[in-house]
Amino acid sequence: MTQLPERTYSPEALLGHPLKLLRDIGTDILAGRELAWRLFVRDLSAQYRQTYLGYIWAFLPPLVTSLTFIFLNSQGIVQIDTGAVPYAAFAMMGTLLWQVFVDAVTAPVQALSAAKSMLAKINFPREAILMAGFYMVLFNFAVRLVLLVGVMIWWQVPVDAGLAFFPVALGGLLLCGTAIGLALAPLGALYGDVSKSIPIFAQFLMLLTPVVYPARTDGLAGLLATWNPISPLMVTARETLSAQALTLVGPFAAITLISAAAALIGLVTFRIAMPHLIARMGG
Repeated sequence: MTQLPERTYSPEALLGHPLKLLRDIGTDILAGRELAWRLFVRDLSAQYRQTYLGYIWAFLPPLVTSLTFIFLNSQGIVQIDTGAVPYAAFAMMGTLLWQVFVDAVTAPVQALSAAKSMLAKINFPREAILMAGFYMVLFNFAVRLVLLVGVMIWWQVPVDAGLAFFPVALGGLLLCGTAIGLALAPLGALYGDVSKSIPIFAQFLMLLTPVVYPARTDGLAGLLATWNPISPLMVTARETLSAQALTLVGPFAAITLISAAAALIGLVTFRIAMPHLIARMGG
């Protein structure tokens, strides 16, 4: 007879045994892999089943945003010098990468909000919800990758050995976005204002980040680009795609490590907050 796993509940604070807490989180992540995949497949089917354009919606928002700035640049309304990389390719690569970051921020909040009824009724590894949201982020990026490759081929963007560093640069963007999303998830589960406000702040933050323009070093724009923690991540990811010298490797590495630590803290906070959130949601 197969022995069922046992779970012991205790009034003792979870932070009293941090190593055990981390081990339990890791165990539940492994145990929830199959459930996470099933949740992802369900959400993916529901997301595109009732749309006419289907998977086109995965890259339509960044495409429309980049086309706006491409039109402004072509008409001379804004003058942006991007060096050897054509501006159209520069802007599209930037907006596609930015959407990956925004998706990573949004995924934990949306996944937790969508699973409220299930959380209150069923006992299962809660981390499976976060994993399902992360799978959705990766899937959307895979769809956009087709457009990204097409953009690079169409505008003949040069590539070199630095392209091998792109997965690391993409990982930095995902870690940073996930860390922010985990910090917002508990509050977003209780208040819908959080998920509604993320797109608004994302649009504003995009204008403060070198997404559709090169990073500046002077003036207010240079100051914002220097102290904006997302800037080195965006710049490094785009540089790896366009055979440019990596100019912000040091800040990129530092922010990626900080993001990894923040994501781990976010997982621990999520674990501790879940019983209280479920109680507030009526579980």
